[in-house]
Formats: sequence, structure tokens, C-alpha cells
Amino acid sequence: MNKYKNNFAYIDGNNLYQGVKSSHWKIDFYRFRRWLSDKYGIKRAYYFIGLIPREKDLYASLQKAGFTLIFKEVVYDGEGKPKGNCDADLVLQSTIDFFENNCEGQVLITSDGDYSCLAKFLKNENKLTAILSPRGKNQCSILLKRINASVVYLNDVKSKIELNKKSPR
Repeated sequence: MNKYKNNFAYIDGNNLYQGVKSSHWKIDFYRFRRWLSDKYGIKRAYYFIGLIPREKDLYASLQKAGFTLIFKEVVYDGEGKPKGNCDADLVLQSTIDFFENNCEGQVLITSDGDYSCLAKFLKNENKLTAILSPRGKNQCSILLKRINASVVYLNDVKSKIELNKKSPR
């Protein structure tokens, strides 16, 4: 469909993980990466994620599936829960790619309203291809919905990107 475009995807890894998990299914990263390429012409898919050494197998599988990982150092809260806020890193990479004219369009994969200013900027510059929300219609930030950009809910394309329980992956 859009195979010959030069679009980039910017994935808030924790938002994707939490959104899909809350809907009680698992994503097949190989299928997801292929779908991004076929549907939106994604040549580079940045995956912003906190760096936790015990998750090295996840990182290896994401890279093998074709994602470009951008790591953020994590800090731990008082309960020992890791926190790796990648928002600024994602916005910065998107902005660099915009100003260096590295891609034709951009796809944001998040449900987080913190990205609404980036989405609005990209839309005004005709660079926002779509917003892919890992959360359902009622859980995606109203700030993203108000931009009047194309918002696709991953639950609606679940059959195309869900991990098949029989799959060896």
C-alpha cells in the first residue's frame, strides 16, 4: 500500500506495552513491524524504552523484528518500580527528523496526551501521518483526539498484529 514512502514511527514503548496489556492481549512485534511498513510506509521505527538489563531478550527480539531502540536510563521509585520516562527523547528525535527532513511523514504510537503539542505541530506541517493508540477509544487522551488527526486504535487491528499463541515466537 504505502511501501514506497519514507515515513518514520515513534513508539512510546511503555505506553504501547501498558495499553496492549490492559486490553489482555500480546503484540507480535514481527507482525506489527511488517504492518507498519505495509500500511504506513514506515522505513524506520524508533522504539523508546527504559534500559533494564534483565530485559535483554526483549531488546534483542525487538531489534530482530526491525525496530531501532532508543534507550532511556531508568530510575527506581521507593517501591523498586522502574521509571524510564522517554517522552522528551521521543519528541527530540521526531523534531530532529522533521528539521533535517529525514522522512516524509511521521506516525506517533501512544495514547499519552503529553505528545499532543508534537502531534499538533506535525499536523500543521503536514507531516503527521497517523496516531496509533494502544488504548481503546475511551482511554486515549482527549488532547490527542482534539487535534482532528487520524487516530487508529490498535484494538481495531488486533487480528493483524496479535501474537498467535501457537507461534514459536
